[in-house]
Amino acid sequence: MNVFSFVAAGFEGHLIQVEVFIRRGIPAVDIVGLPDGAVREARDRIRVAILQSGFQFPAGRILINMAPADIRKEGASFDLSLALAVLDASGQLPSSLSSKNDTQRWLVLGELELSGRLRPVKGTLSAVSRALKEGITRIMLPEANLGEALSAGAKEIWPLNSLGDLERPDTGDAGVHKVYADQNASDGEDIPGTGENYPDIKDLKGQAGLKRAMEVAAAGGHHMLMFGPPGSGKTLAATMMEGLLPELDDERSFEVSRIWSQAGKLGTAGGILKNPPFRSPHHSATMEGLIGGGVHLTPGEISLAHGGVLFLDETPEFQGRILQSLREPLENGRVTLIRAGKSYWFPSDFQLIMAANPCPCGNMGRGDSRCICSELEISRYWKKIGGALMDRIDIRMPVETVPPEVLLTESPESSADLREKIIEAVERQRLRYRDLPIYRNRSLKGSMIAEFCGLNGELQNYFSRMAIKIGLSSRACHSVLKVARTISDLKGDENISLEALQEAGQYRRYGDSSLYWDEVRS
Repeated sequence: MNVFSFVAAGFEGHLIQVEVFIRRGIPAVDIVGLPDGAVREARDRIRVAILQSGFQFPAGRILINMAPADIRKEGASFDLSLALAVLDASGQLPSSLSSKNDTQRWLVLGELELSGRLRPVKGTLSAVSRALKEGITRIMLPEANLGEALSAGAKEIWPLNSLGDLERPDTGDAGVHKVYADQNASDGEDIPGTGENYPDIKDLKGQAGLKRAMEVAAAGGHHMLMFGPPGSGKTLAATMMEGLLPELDDERSFEVSRIWSQAGKLGTAGGILKNPPFRSPHHSATMEGLIGGGVHLTPGEISLAHGGVLFLDETPEFQGRILQSLREPLENGRVTLIRAGKSYWFPSDFQLIMAANPCPCGNMGRGDSRCICSELEISRYWKKIGGALMDRIDIRMPVETVPPEVLLTESPESSADLREKIIEAVERQRLRYRDLPIYRNRSLKGSMIAEFCGLNGELQNYFSRMAIKIGLSSRACHSVLKVARTISDLKGDENISLEALQEAGQYRRYGDSSLYWDEVRS
């Protein structure tokens, strides 16, 4: 029996082979191969768990090697693989698992209690996916992780509640796996969302322009900034985005589920997540919490938001260096982390939604209040976002307070109504880009923009005049064209129309010029 375990390092991770050699000598257990403290402590856990499960712990000098030796092994998920390798080396396993058949390769995961019972481990979906990719089809893990293993596509699974289950009678090759081979993977818990309990956009009173901007942003996956005085509905509107987004496609859904599994957030049911995630970290978040990394190289908020929305409320309150670190993930759809001379990556293709007050006091642009902020204070306040990050924001939407009488009115459209239109627009994009690595209109780059967002001669002249008047950069021009493409998709138009181009230009009015705050003040 060839025993393998798994180290979660970046999105792919590494398979670890566990080898055991027993020789005469003073009884001791040595673990080599760069183990951390939790792995070294497994020597005592597996000794007691083996004895408590009715097996004999072999006498003599035991050497456990975890290869490759240059990859650090962390966590308690190696317990079961270590115990199984020791039992195999001492000849105590059933014949169906014995090392006499060296062609058998098993992925083994699980944390052991002293009683021999197994605790579930995180990252099972990633581990099983990597094992299947490497041709390892037989999986042994805690029964609590069965849902994740099935979701990854594994068919030959041996789930255990305790180490003592190795002695159960159904250990023939046919009997071990057939029980689970025909089961379908559970859809799991829709952890990113709450099904029908999303906040409904009809509860956002008034704000017709903001609702339209949200519809366009959701349909094309465009990054969006909302700015306005406190209490105008920015945060409420952002939370309603979750109910407008269509379900993830199969490939993106599996990627999201792997990341959530690795972070230990997939839940006990396992399965595949269908709803786009919505993440809203507090402005006190650290660089490691938002971008990822840390001691155990875990995915950050931008990776947990992969395929969904990352909402930054009170954006200028975040540290400036953290906000600037978002630029590369926004551009590349992935984040690369360097640790101890090694490079690891996580997917991070998310839609960024930001909300901010127009100034530190929040009263700029509010008719019944007076702004007490100086020009220098306002400049410092917005400088945290910075021009480079702002240039990547496709839709910038000013939000005004709603008169009290409007709060008592009924909104004509619900989230379900808008979602139907958005799903139709998304399906048009999927059909158009079916042979290209494009997820939404937001992802269009370079020559693809010229191909799919082309304008006729008259519209080209209009667009040139508009770009000069607003003062658009090259990236800003591409941004306007991509948003216009989305607006046309919502209308069902094959080509970009003048109305779509004008609307897209309105969404880009703010933020590209040093004079735009004068317009807000007035």
